[in-house]
Amino acid sequence: MWVDFKRIVRSGFIGFWRNAYVSFASIFVMTITLFVIGSAIFMSQLLDASLTSLREKVDVNVYLVTSALEEDVARLKTSLEALSDVAEVNYTSRAEALEQFRLRHENDELTLQALDELGENPLGASLSIRATDPSRYESIAEFLETQQAKESPDAPVIDRINFSQNKVAIDKLTSIIGAVEQTGYVASIILVIVTVLITLNTIRLAIFTTREEISVMRLVGAGNMFIRGPFVFQGVMYGLIAGVLTLLILYPIVLWLGPATETFFGISVFHYYVTEFGTIFLIIVGSGVVLGALSSMLAIARYLKV
Repeated sequence: MWVDFKRIVRSGFIGFWRNAYVSFASIFVMTITLFVIGSAIFMSQLLDASLTSLREKVDVNVYLVTSALEEDVARLKTSLEALSDVAEVNYTSRAEALEQFRLRHENDELTLQALDELGENPLGASLSIRATDPSRYESIAEFLETQQAKESPDAPVIDRINFSQNKVAIDKLTSIIGAVEQTGYVASIILVIVTVLITLNTIRLAIFTTREEISVMRLVGAGNMFIRGPFVFQGVMYGLIAGVLTLLILYPIVLWLGPATETFFGISVFHYYVTEFGTIFLIIVGSGVVLGALSSMLAIARYLKV
């Protein structure tokens, strides 16, 4: 078996170089396909990191009316802290809200002048609520809406709740990420089909150019595995070379993009490439080998009757 294997490998190398131009064409197309698959992996990580970061930063802010009594605010804060879905409740007083407003608009003289002319603090206190899990914000918002509905019209406490605006933003971002990921999947599938067709025709050409040798091998009693093996090996070579080329092409790209993605998305694609290299290697090179072997077997099944 070892002798047969060496002969299959040697015949595969000979067939590879005999049809070098079409072999490199198959490798080129397969490299493009694997590059798109690799890019989709990194893009998915960036989009997931963005969505996770946004969800972690989102909270429910409850803005209180300026006339809210301290004991009513304390009661609301205590009732929120008692909820199992709530991780933390931060209280911002009216004075703190005014100070933060002044800091945000310290370069806006017109706004500060208008604020001074009012002669009083127009801002109300607020409660910032952090949930134990992003999926729990909706139940917290429903609890607050129920509390707001129970309030007396003569002594309201809650002015407004900002969860609905945040929820719309997150839902839109989630839908955009889903659309981008689906587009990447569709593009990958299309390129996989093109790759299979081109590799299939490459193996078909290899079968055609060696048809006389195949006839001689049949006459001398060569087994089916010995005849088919070199073509399968050629397909595996296409995938292996394309996978390695893809990894080599991705390296300088992620090295260059690493600092920018870390600043913008909070995750460095270069760091991900290095730390998850084993997984990325298996996915990209494994996909190439599987594509090459599958294309070869399809070509053999259709054009090589042994």
